[in-house]
Amino acid sequence: MNKLFNNTKVAFSLKKDSELERAYFLFKMIANEPLVRIGTAMTNFAIKAKLPVEGLIRATVFDHFCGGVSEDDCVPVIDKMYAKKVCSVLDYSVEGKVDEAQFDAAFDMTIKLLDFVKEKEAIPFAVFKPTGFGRIELYEKVGDKANLTVDEAEEWDRVIARYDKVCALAKEKDVKLLIDAEESWMQDAADGLVTDMMRKYNTEKAIVFNTLQMYRWDRLDYLKQLHAEAKAKGFYVGMKLVRGAYMEKENERAIANGYTSPICESKVVTDRNFDAGVSYMVENIGALSLFAGTHNEDSSYLVMQLMQEQNVPVNSDAVWFGQLYGMSDHISFNLSEAGYNVAKYLPFGPVRDVMPYLIRRAEENTSVAGQTTRELNLLKEERKRRKL
Repeated sequence: MNKLFNNTKVAFSLKKDSELERAYFLFKMIANEPLVRIGTAMTNFAIKAKLPVEGLIRATVFDHFCGGVSEDDCVPVIDKMYAKKVCSVLDYSVEGKVDEAQFDAAFDMTIKLLDFVKEKEAIPFAVFKPTGFGRIELYEKVGDKANLTVDEAEEWDRVIARYDKVCALAKEKDVKLLIDAEESWMQDAADGLVTDMMRKYNTEKAIVFNTLQMYRWDRLDYLKQLHAEAKAKGFYVGMKLVRGAYMEKENERAIANGYTSPICESKVVTDRNFDAGVSYMVENIGALSLFAGTHNEDSSYLVMQLMQEQNVPVNSDAVWFGQLYGMSDHISFNLSEAGYNVAKYLPFGPVRDVMPYLIRRAEENTSVAGQTTRELNLLKEERKRRKL
């Protein structure tokens, strides 16, 4: 497979020199683990103390990893990326809400985004988080098949109603809907709900997409079982495959509670599991639709190779590649240049509310071996190329 991800001219074609320098500065900072820990603690303190730090955050880390504070604020970024045929997935990245008013607000925003998305060819997907629509403790209780109180049963009915209304509107507007995965202890209930929505709304093609975190060793079996059910019952399966983002939390909880960790024993096994998942999906494309959410070059090349072997056109609507905004531009923009479908997750929301997301991005880049080094080396190369 031709190694196309080394082309920095294509990768950073949208970045002005000043934006390239900011990206280089940010990744240099993120590469320093003690600095990330100190910066995270200071930022959390500043936010809680209501210190006026939003301008500084907005001018640096926020504008690099986020599209804006509102959906309208994101439009210039969306249009700019789409000029290079890189689409956007608008992700309202406000987290950690716990009451009904907040869940209704997240639901209203998702409905609003579906209307917004329908008008923009550059935004082929909508997205929401399960815990945006209901309490994590409620998902956990439903997943454990525990008895719900009368109030909890009514609360769960409201969660189901939110899912159903959003999925019905996605089908009506013909907009694909990605539903994120979260912690394993709430995921069984979310999986059950999303599968219900697939049975109901994926009757002609994949509209509703669930997410599989392939650092979980049980996910490939789950995918195969769901595929078998879909064949038997006549519905289509849409899946976003990612490696996963809650590894430390998952392992710590498993140790504390004395159960087997759901996480693969090593990065190598996780990589193997992810590649087995995308392989299975591309081999069964048509019945299955894939959104490959990966910053891993080898996995991206594998999907390209499998598409070639299975005679899947590069622009098939059944295969999408996805990366996060502000990361892995060398994958996103070189793939789109080669004709593949690519969408960047574009987080947005009020600066203070999006801080948990931004902190996770910094910590993730620090902990993923090689990720930040690769970003820095590519940025260095492009700086050198421009000087020459």
